[in-house]
Amino acid sequence: MKKRLISLVMVSLMVLSLAACKKDASGEDNSLKYIQDNGKLVVGLDDAFPPMGFRDDNDNVVGFDIDLAKAVCEKLGVELVLQPIDWDAKNQELDTKSIDCIWNGLSITEENQANMTMTDAYMSNEISLVVTNGSAITSMADMAGKRLAVQSGSSAETTLTSDDNKEFNASLGQLNPFDTYATALMDMESGNSDAVLMDSVVANYYITTEGKDYKVLSDTLLEDKYGIGFRKGDQALCDAVWNALKELKEDGTVAEISTQWFGSDITTIK
Repeated sequence: MKKRLISLVMVSLMVLSLAACKKDASGEDNSLKYIQDNGKLVVGLDDAFPPMGFRDDNDNVVGFDIDLAKAVCEKLGVELVLQPIDWDAKNQELDTKSIDCIWNGLSITEENQANMTMTDAYMSNEISLVVTNGSAITSMADMAGKRLAVQSGSSAETTLTSDDNKEFNASLGQLNPFDTYATALMDMESGNSDAVLMDSVVANYYITTEGKDYKVLSDTLLEDKYGIGFRKGDQALCDAVWNALKELKEDGTVAEISTQWFGSDITTIK
């Protein structure tokens, strides 16, 4: 307990120190200059979150968000550095400057907006139930007394434990948390879980690209939106990345990348 308290105090002092360094002597936001001076943008991600960011057969990190980030970095004239992180520790990774942003299917939620400076939404998503084809589960009501798999620290888990969904959560027989959606889906396939609560974008990728025999139910717990998260107060960097994305949308680059991964442009950048 004492060690944990000391660690928390040290982290708090570090966060306060970093917050003080975000502004230069004139009081201006120097977050964009910070990455320009470093010559790189360090992107934090969950490397097991296809198709947004994941490892291919050669252990390279690839994905839709990765391709978007590469295009933005070319616009900004900096190198893209990919940094896989523990998703549960994403706020600490940002605050300690281990990374410059979170760009990996990050949901725009009140909690994330309170802890980060976030862009507008660049893609829509839903938090939905996924079952195997042939499952007797066809709605949220059918999950009463059943076993639900979820990724720890995910938006799906946050949605499930919110006050809006406490009745559904209480109806479950068992909650099975996993480090990744991939392992949660494997648990469902083995019969240890009856369904997975997850991002529909990810589920549809597994269905269409991996040929998985899954079904995304029409019932949803949340209409979700993805944004990019930066350290709280790093508005200059946030604006620069968002403006670059808008330029890439206008010149057709975003549509090209989206079509490669999803078959059409499903982004919401305006």
